[in-house]
Amino acid sequence: MVSPDRDRAGGPSGLDGPEAPSEPGPAHASPSETAPPRSDQPESAPLHGGPPEAAPPGSGRPESGPLRLHTDTGVCAGAGQCVRAAPDLFDQGDDGLVVLLRADVPERDRECALTAADWCPSGAVSVHEAS
Repeated sequence: MVSPDRDRAGGPSGLDGPEAPSEPGPAHASPSETAPPRSDQPESAPLHGGPPEAAPPGSGRPESGPLRLHTDTGVCAGAGQCVRAAPDLFDQGDDGLVVLLRADVPERDRECALTAADWCPSGAVSVHEAS
């Protein structure tokens, strides 16, 4: 009877001899060892799949004063990050695209509006100083 750890030739199960790989190659490496780094995702993107961190102050965001929102459904990808960041300002239509609930941002929702623009993966949400 053949032992479960030995093949029929009497050697250890699996490859041995000239066909046996001397080092693990791509077939034996984990995907993280063989996959090239993704250039479309910044290193600071979270690994848990949540939205990226909001941009820090001084990064081109309006620092003070009233804000006005603008959305572009032509570039909206329907990711819903705007709704997640500012549910009082945004919604999604039946087609998944952004619906702007109010263009003029109340002071209490200022940070949420800026975060929604930062988190939008397609750039469909923008914030401007109200004039």
